[in-house]
Amino acid sequence: MSEAKKYIMTYEGVKKLESELEFLKTVKRKEITEKIKVALGYGDLSENSEYDEAKNEQAFVEGKISQLENTLRNASVIDENDIAKDVVSIGSRVTVYDYDFEEEVTYSIVGSTEADPMNFKISNESPVGSALIGHKVDEEVTAQVPNGVSKFKIIEIGREQV
Repeated sequence: MSEAKKYIMTYEGVKKLESELEFLKTVKRKEITEKIKVALGYGDLSENSEYDEAKNEQAFVEGKISQLENTLRNASVIDENDIAKDVVSIGSRVTVYDYDFEEEVTYSIVGSTEADPMNFKISNESPVGSALIGHKVDEEVTAQVPNGVSKFKIIEIGREQV
């Protein structure tokens, strides 16, 4: 049997997944159960689209619950005290100068399950995240991105604010 993948996460990421799991198990399951009860009241299941829809939603939610439980079971939480302040690592907040856009950008380096690029949370497995890992202030870093190569200069490294 293959080894389960370890998910490197911040404390904040674990808390977010735990609250989503709790919501799905308590609130969402009850909502779906009610939908199924109502749909059963409509009679003939062979032509009951409400019942089919509720059962499909139930299957989706149960799959999501299983996925979240697996992620949390295999989570490896980064201890804030272990996050170096002088080298980019998971849990770091790093400000870089982006030569392509000629601007400063601050990224939070997180595990792949927490990535949210629209909020500048990039995965340690992403092209930019993996290129920055292990580097220090004033170093220039290049990252192979889908549309070519991007170049950054590390300006500041800190800890992710929880």
